[in-house]
Amino acid sequence: MGYPSIFPTGVTLYNKEKAYGGYTIFPSAKGALLIDMNGNEVKLWAGLCGFPNKILPGGYVMGNTGVRGGKYAYQDQLDLVQVDWDGHIVWKFDKTELVADPGKDPVYMARQHHDYQREGSTVGYYYPGGEPKTDSGNTLILTHENLYNHDISDKRLIDDKIIEVDWEGNVIAGFFFKIKRLRGKEPVFHQAGNIAAHNNCCATRH
Repeated sequence: MGYPSIFPTGVTLYNKEKAYGGYTIFPSAKGALLIDMNGNEVKLWAGLCGFPNKILPGGYVMGNTGVRGGKYAYQDQLDLVQVDWDGHIVWKFDKTELVADPGKDPVYMARQHHDYQREGSTVGYYYPGGEPKTDSGNTLILTHENLYNHDISDKRLIDDKIIEVDWEGNVIAGFFFKIKRLRGKEPVFHQAGNIAAHNNCCATRH
């Protein structure tokens, strides 16, 4: 049997009796794309990246404007932004760390990856009983931090940390994982640093 040469695209399965109707937003090659249950484009925020994108009440969307490039980067987003329906940035954070990659000018970055939560919702987007704030409130952001822990390795490690940022962009709290051990596993090598532990989500409770 040969490999298939034709692959279905778009919505390939939609059982209206079992699937809850709604909209889906995701980062596409063109930008943050909002589609309906049939895969029709509802809205495109061109150029808005997302790791992930989250849609907020009032037609606001969160995402980022770019990704740290080069061999010293590992999933680091340049910033975390909130844009309005027309794509104008109304909130931005990029002050986790001043990054000085070799051969490049130092630049502040968020180093966000995988998740963030806006105050008012435990998951960062609207659901009945959970409404994230759009013109105030704090934001939890899952970010990266480089460190050394010689109990694990003599190489530089990539660790995770969760920071809490207020509406003005001040970091008011930090929750550091501070890797202690590998749980029997060796670090995964990457030029940006050895990855000893990796978290993909952060959540809160009211």
